[in-house]
Amino acid sequence: MRALRLAVVLACCALPAAGQDLMRSVEMPAHRALVKSIRDAALSPFETDGCSGGLSTSWRLVAETFPKFSLLYEAHPPWEYCCVTHDRAYHNAGGALQAKASFDARLAADDALRTCVKTHGETYADEYAERYDMSPDQIRSVHSITSEAMFMAVRFGGGPCSGLPWRWGFGYPGCSVFDAPARD
Repeated sequence: MRALRLAVVLACCALPAAGQDLMRSVEMPAHRALVKSIRDAALSPFETDGCSGGLSTSWRLVAETFPKFSLLYEAHPPWEYCCVTHDRAYHNAGGALQAKASFDARLAADDALRTCVKTHGETYADEYAERYDMSPDQIRSVHSITSEAMFMAVRFGGGPCSGLPWRWGFGYPGCSVFDAPARD
């Protein structure tokens, strides 16, 4: 019975690594295609939409429509600077020139976004707690949940060669996984 418990614990600990290995194998053809297209393309000037997926746009619309919302919650997400930094990495594919480096740079950029949003909540927990009539722990919790949701969203929807405007390497012309070389 003890061996079975140990096996279950070890299997659970291995899931994140196995998950990353699966994601790497699924995503690598797109990174190879992106790197191939980067070699022959010029980088466009940087642009940002703040927090992608409509988050910043929706936030601004609500703030413009409901002035009391804007007074209380500001005119844009308070962690939007984290998204702009993230967009900078996504714009030029983290400067990567090899598929493996591209995958690793994307994962690092997504993790940095998660960390930035969470850290923002920790930094401003006391100030926001007073402003929003919440406890500092609630503020930290909301930011932590938001940071995890954002991380999962960018991991799911931000891959290279997707055709989406917020894709990894969006500063380069579109690419197709069907154009990917078999290996680096």
